[in-house]
Amino acid sequence: MADQETPVFQIQRVYLKEASLEQPNSPAILLEQEAPTVDIQLGVNAAPVAEGIFEVSVRATVQTKIKDKTVFLVEATQAGIFEIRNLPQDQMSQVMGIACPQIVYPYLRGNVADLIQRGGFPPVHLAEINFQAMYEQQQAQLASQAGADAPVTQ
Repeated sequence: MADQETPVFQIQRVYLKEASLEQPNSPAILLEQEAPTVDIQLGVNAAPVAEGIFEVSVRATVQTKIKDKTVFLVEATQAGIFEIRNLPQDQMSQVMGIACPQIVYPYLRGNVADLIQRGGFPPVHLAEINFQAMYEQQQAQLASQAGADAPVTQ
């Protein structure tokens, strides 16, 4: 049996890929006294860039509303470029779905809080995320969808 090459996992770069802040109802909405509702959505994406090089990004969407009017909407994507080589395929999926987002996410949290504060609002701090639980939930959903899509034989 041939020796397997040594596994490689290195961070090449972490960067803010995209960020936007919208205040479509300012300045009138800023005079409202009612507390806004806050909706936060997160997503993780991984894509190959070159042989053994991958981009993993975490996207956050933070929207605050008073009644049906948007106070502000922030969308930000923080990404990292990682060199990942010589790992079994099942481990590759876990590294890109758990380890890489855990590295990128703290940068996203800081950038989102900063962007909101620079927009003139109290910062919204994104909660810590258990990316392993998130990954396991996604895998369970994929497995149940695959089971539902399987042809029924008699």
